[in-house]
Amino acid sequence: MLYRDFATQEELDAQYNLNMIFPDAASLYEAFCERESENVRQELDHSLDVPFGPTLAEHLDLYPAGEKAPVLIYVHGGFWALRTSREFGFVARGPVSAGAATVVTNYALCPRVTVDEIVRQTRAAVAWVYRNAASFGGDPGRIHVAGHSAGGHLVAMLLATDWEGEYGLPADIVKGATVISGLFDLTPFPYTFLQPKLQLTWDQVLKNSPILHIPDSAPPQLVVYGEDETDEFKRQSEEFFEAWRARGLEGERLVLPGKNHYDVIDGFLDAGSPLCSAVLGQMGLE
Repeated sequence: MLYRDFATQEELDAQYNLNMIFPDAASLYEAFCERESENVRQELDHSLDVPFGPTLAEHLDLYPAGEKAPVLIYVHGGFWALRTSREFGFVARGPVSAGAATVVTNYALCPRVTVDEIVRQTRAAVAWVYRNAASFGGDPGRIHVAGHSAGGHLVAMLLATDWEGEYGLPADIVKGATVISGLFDLTPFPYTFLQPKLQLTWDQVLKNSPILHIPDSAPPQLVVYGEDETDEFKRQSEEFFEAWRARGLEGERLVLPGKNHYDVIDGFLDAGSPLCSAVLGQMGLE
């Protein structure tokens, strides 16, 4: 066996190769992201490509929501090898309408950089937001994070960060987290179609699998996935949620009926959707 009960790459790819599993949904998703993000930028104040680090990929997009607003930092997915922040401006509509400033982070992609480096860049983005929140009306004392797919993985890694020891910041810099259809166990991916791009070493797999790094203390976490996800995506979320609760940490599970891996995040467009209302509830904006 390569991994668990999977004997071949083909069997694993049948669980993780989303373009192959949901071909129609994949093409619709790309058009949806571009269209709705452009629409949202026509509606909302925003600042694009704000640098937070020394490399060109280290920038973020800001969608303010007034003074002293809580801040939602959104980390996009794409198997660490696809997408940019520009395609996910749409996630700001629901949160901003309810009074939450929204920050969409960008990061360099594999294989140009490693997953290690993407984790570092995502942590650096959060540190920048904390130090600069007042510049866009945000409250540094009310930072929440959310991410989808690979972004869910990166959010989980944020929760395993030594903010005091590594950044000189408060240990509780993140007040709440939402991981959506995340990838918390990287062990299968060296055996999949992703490996030529990810080029994962086993050291990287062990270092960057959030399920192996559940913290002793952490903010409340919402674990979300779609009812129509593949069995492996469901298992990834369920096992992470179980490990989280087993450590005695606060968390809730939300399974979205009729949603697959692509449309599971479209609820960010509407503050009243099950997804967005759950995120806003965690932020105290019900």
